[in-house]
Amino acid sequence: MLEALSYEFMQNALIAGMLVSLISGIIGSLIVANRMVFLAGGIAHAAYGGIGIAIFTGIPIFLGTSLFAVAAALFMAFITINQRENIDVFIGLTWAVGMAVGIILVDLTPGYNVDLLSYLFGSILAVNRDDLYFMGLLFVVILFVITFWYRDILAVSYDSEYAALSGINVKFFYTLILVLSALTVVIAIKVVGLILVIALLSIPVYIAQKLSSSLYSMMLISGIIASVFTLIGLLLSYSFNITSGASIILVSALSLMLFMLFTKLR
Repeated sequence: MLEALSYEFMQNALIAGMLVSLISGIIGSLIVANRMVFLAGGIAHAAYGGIGIAIFTGIPIFLGTSLFAVAAALFMAFITINQRENIDVFIGLTWAVGMAVGIILVDLTPGYNVDLLSYLFGSILAVNRDDLYFMGLLFVVILFVITFWYRDILAVSYDSEYAALSGINVKFFYTLILVLSALTVVIAIKVVGLILVIALLSIPVYIAQKLSSSLYSMMLISGIIASVFTLIGLLLSYSFNITSGASIILVSALSLMLFMLFTKLR
């Protein structure tokens, strides 16, 4: 593994893995605390529509996917904030329509032979410097949001009724969390793909939740755990020449099972 770090693409993959892991730890904690896992899953699959739009129009993949994912997040926030009883219907609708739009636009793109697996299961070794700049910028934005509005986000995440009575704009923070989740999904697609992204956002958080006593510590611990999973997954991927995204998720799942077994025995 050490000799592989002499290659630029491996250096980029390592940096990307660490950035995405830390971001996933923070946003994944908010998703779990706000019970938005299924919502995030809907956004993740709907994001494929953005991939199709980017390929069809020729704009950068990250840009097209980010815009479409944010639009999907805003739509879900607008629909579900006051209609929680129909949330499953709208998530399924957004999920299906987004993927259908992406598939059709890819089919209509003349002369384009797309490697669907790279988007479905990730292609971390294809990360370039521009991708890293985008990930780094998103990490800085998320740190700023969490630092500046931590108490408000904490109140909204655990007791939205109390937060509303306290004068906190619950709708704004609900929408903000969904938008940040959408952008996190976009960058995580590069690492583990849109099919596996929810596992990266939830498995480390589940373990961290059992080891932490506050939202802040849960974010920190889950980010560290996700980084360890990513490092081990990359090592296995390089050693056995297997898909990196699937390797990271299998390491995460196996670690979760061992953690649950240890907890039960203890």
